[in-house]
Amino acid sequence: MKAAEIRELVCTPWHHGDCVDLSGVICEGALDLAGCDVTGVNFTGAFFPDGFDASGARFRGVSWFSHGHFGKAASFVEAVFTNDARFDQATFSGKASFERAEFRGIARFDRGDFVSGANFRSVACYGNFSLHGVWMRKQAEFQGAEWLGGLWCEAAQLPENADFADTQVHGRLWLRHAVVGNRRLQSSAFPLSYGYTYS
Repeated sequence: MKAAEIRELVCTPWHHGDCVDLSGVICEGALDLAGCDVTGVNFTGAFFPDGFDASGARFRGVSWFSHGHFGKAASFVEAVFTNDARFDQATFSGKASFERAEFRGIARFDRGDFVSGANFRSVACYGNFSLHGVWMRKQAEFQGAEWLGGLWCEAAQLPENADFADTQVHGRLWLRHAVVGNRRLQSSAFPLSYGYTYS
């Protein structure tokens, strides 16, 4: 399906329960949703080989990208997810940026593969933020992030240079079997953590 056709389908007013099912779609051309209001959408298993730009977009309903593949850079800079956002088992072949994004539901990146690095600087998440089994290569930037619903990092594999400066964790901090480079990820990496820590 052509990128313009996808944009027309998903950039529509959202009503409670709405969800456009584009599971498994292959997008022809770079998908530009920058600044758009996006209705509920199911991109499970979708392939975006030419890039994805949702900078400043507002995802009004559920946002499912599980098992999706982003072939080039994927930008969700300053995007707002008003409902649950699922990126579990997604592959980001290009740089992925969620800088200053806001997650008002859960943010699930379980077993995701960030081949070219990930930027989560200054994100805010109100539900649980899950990196269970995630693999982040090259870079993992979390400076200034705030996780109000807790942070789950079971078995996460992060690069040696993963940066958690000025982060805050409210609620549960789960670090079991998580590693940074070849070292265990320690709670001391997080400047402020207000809940229980499991390591």
